[in-house]
Amino acid sequence: MQIKSDSFRDGARIPAEFAFGKPGDQGEPCVLSANRNPHLAWSGAPEGTRSFALVCIDSDVPSKGDDVNQEGRVVSAGLPRVDFAHWLVIDIPPSCNEIAAGACSDGITPRGKRAPQGPAGSRQGRNDYTGWFASDPDMAGDWLGYDGPCPPWNDALLHHYRFCVYALDAARLELPRNFGWAELQAALGGHILDQGEIIGTYSLNPAVR
Repeated sequence: MQIKSDSFRDGARIPAEFAFGKPGDQGEPCVLSANRNPHLAWSGAPEGTRSFALVCIDSDVPSKGDDVNQEGRVVSAGLPRVDFAHWLVIDIPPSCNEIAAGACSDGITPRGKRAPQGPAGSRQGRNDYTGWFASDPDMAGDWLGYDGPCPPWNDALLHHYRFCVYALDAARLELPRNFGWAELQAALGGHILDQGEIIGTYSLNPAVR
């Protein structure tokens, strides 16, 4: 399968309009951005495809938060990294092969989106801002749907965002409401017919190119 985007080239920087955070015009390390989902289109699904699943995963998230966004500190590029889910969509009908920019997210919703827009019949899971904001009384909640990049502004590592579409032999995955990345990975087992991936990069650190 192939997946492409009119919003960014494979391997290139994701524009700030598709991010959760961006550098501020007054020198702030991070301010809120437009948080629009990027355009995505895919083709080449094999015969027998009954649905698609779509994910956006940042696999470059620091495994320890001690230095994250701390003035005078740097998150070392050598620190072990973990996954952070930015978007989980399942039960996309086989007739759908494109999502327009801004169709599923266009702005930031404090405490997370309750019913994010998406392809007809699809369901969207819990992204990992749910855990990130869990201790913030103004932002805590179940964050569903797409919420874009906002890596630590002092991270020495360029972050890579994997947008992957899976062609599945099942019309519906047996997952609860507000499912997460670990649950989706388990549910995909044995159902993937093919997959395609496009990678975008992003950083808030002006020293990272």
